[in-house]
Amino acid sequence: MRISLGHAVLELVQGDITAQEVDAIVNAANKRLEGGGGVDGAIHEAGGPSILEELRRRFPGGCSTGDAVVTSAGGLRAKFVIHAVGPGYDPCEKEWCADRLSHAYLGSLQLAAEQGCRSIALPSISTGIFHYPTTDAARIALRTARDFLLTSGQLELVRWVLYDDTTFNAFTDAAKEVFGDLIPALAAE
Repeated sequence: MRISLGHAVLELVQGDITAQEVDAIVNAANKRLEGGGGVDGAIHEAGGPSILEELRRRFPGGCSTGDAVVTSAGGLRAKFVIHAVGPGYDPCEKEWCADRLSHAYLGSLQLAAEQGCRSIALPSISTGIFHYPTTDAARIALRTARDFLLTSGQLELVRWVLYDDTTFNAFTDAAKEVFGDLIPALAAE
């Protein structure tokens, strides 16, 4: 799915985020920034040990929930990896979780723009081992990107690379909801 927002394009694709030819790839990191499973493990495996070495050297204290940091991309095709720390989902703290998730996405987009990036690939942050409900997370992610793209001219391509059918479908449904007011034909699909 492709959505044009003035100067920028937002895409939803299913695939392997480590294979993307973009300026920056976002990693769904943990607070310790020490690698892990899922997207985090795949990025560290594909990018090689230099990414983890740089994280340990530059960010020995890790990264707070909702924040992001940037490193080089090691052996990946991208120039940068942006390590965003999403929240672990707690249904008793829904507002805090939503705020931290939005902040992780916004920080990633801002860091990419600050690095001079024109394109970025993002995963679905916090919906794996952090158990954020995918439908809610997709709405938050896409609203955050929409608001950023409508006010910032730096990024030209924002691509969500979604690993499985369930996540891809959740993001597609959320896009119809989030972008329906901007693109009426999309809501009718």
